[in-house]
Amino acid sequence: MTIDGPWIPSVVTMDLSGLGIASLLLSLLVIAVRPLPAPALGPVGLDPVCAAFLTTKVTDGDERVRVLGCDPAGRGRAVVAIGDVATAANVVVLVPGSDIDLHTLDGSPRRPMTWARSLAASVGRDTVVVLWVGYETPQGLGYDAAAGRLARAAAPALVAEVAALRAGGARHVTVVGHSYGSVVVGIAAPALDADDLVLLASPGVRAESVEDLHTRARVWVARAGQDWIRFVPHVRLGDLGHGADPAAPGFGARPLPVDGLRAHDGYLLPGSPTLAAVAGIARGEATRP
Repeated sequence: MTIDGPWIPSVVTMDLSGLGIASLLLSLLVIAVRPLPAPALGPVGLDPVCAAFLTTKVTDGDERVRVLGCDPAGRGRAVVAIGDVATAANVVVLVPGSDIDLHTLDGSPRRPMTWARSLAASVGRDTVVVLWVGYETPQGLGYDAAAGRLARAAAPALVAEVAALRAGGARHVTVVGHSYGSVVVGIAAPALDADDLVLLASPGVRAESVEDLHTRARVWVARAGQDWIRFVPHVRLGDLGHGADPAAPGFGARPLPVDGLRAHDGYLLPGSPTLAAVAGIARGEATRP
């Protein structure tokens, strides 16, 4: 269900007829003054001091790890590759979600740099994994996690990053969005020069169906049965809510295996069936019908 408009509905005056409890819960998140729109972001720059700091943090003795971008402004933005983007036939871009920034992208088994390493170990040497933390991610589960403003600001930068990778010679490009990162991927989808889009643990992509994404890419989805993200209401009230459930059969995305998975951040950990499937997609092994 979508209720769009420039206004924010009032819990007191809004006619709730026809709206479920999920819509009511979303309306309770509404505040009197919305945050200002976030300005569109450009590509991540390469600050030398920032890059030196990040290189020390993420290389972990792996000579294939390269910092492609590092911007210390604010909470920081970063782009890290595992492999040589100049020679790779295939590139997979990983877009993480909430609470990830320059200081939190690594450091524990369930952080995105670990997912990138797991994916790199699964795809083989002719496929490069790029961890793209090129935007201001939401913090916690507050207004920004439920709204689209940060994803809209991020989308142009993601489009530019993928275009640069394609121009560098990549024949096959896969973009993977996890949680709020999938919202970024969904908004960017019409302009992304990608062959495959993968939505992991998605709260919605601000589209009602695959067709509504206006992309030539194949769209894949994975959500574990016990993942807490399943409780997110799939509605829209103004800018709150991310719309239809991408894991629902009617959305039209191709399902990926999730057997045995429970955790929201476990899709790309070693041993995951989703990891193996995404690795195959990234290598270009999936076939178009």
